[in-house]
Amino acid sequence: MLLALGSGLLIASRFSDSFESGSIEQLIFIVVATLVLTYIFIKVSLFFFNKLKNRWLLEYRWEFIAVFIVFAITGSTAGRISSPVMEFIGLDYESISGWLYWPLRIILIFPLYQILLLIVAWIFGQYKFFYSFEKKMLSRMGLGFLFKSKTE
Repeated sequence: MLLALGSGLLIASRFSDSFESGSIEQLIFIVVATLVLTYIFIKVSLFFFNKLKNRWLLEYRWEFIAVFIVFAITGSTAGRISSPVMEFIGLDYESISGWLYWPLRIILIFPLYQILLLIVAWIFGQYKFFYSFEKKMLSRMGLGFLFKSKTE
């Protein structure tokens, strides 16, 4: 709620430059625009939250929060770790072209992200959810053979 309110205020204050600075019109515009934007942000967030609730089949709200935290930590960590790993294998930004560096870094981030996702998910108690999530995602990418059981 506070994040939506803060975002609404930030956006509204950016668009209030057409009014005289410090005027009552500017203040009214900022207050009204902040409230409208906050309402829109909350409605959109709840809409997507309900869609994910039906899709992910999680029972409790804390599980949703844990899933969002796992995605946030994993994405940030994979992005941070990829640069030192690239330097370790001798592919830093100064030694090769940017046209080659960035595709290689993205290709490197992909497996790092998959491994980190399961590690962070395990820490947050969401391993089962993320393991099935990864199986489904990798199967759709044509990498489902990685998860075939030996009994089949």
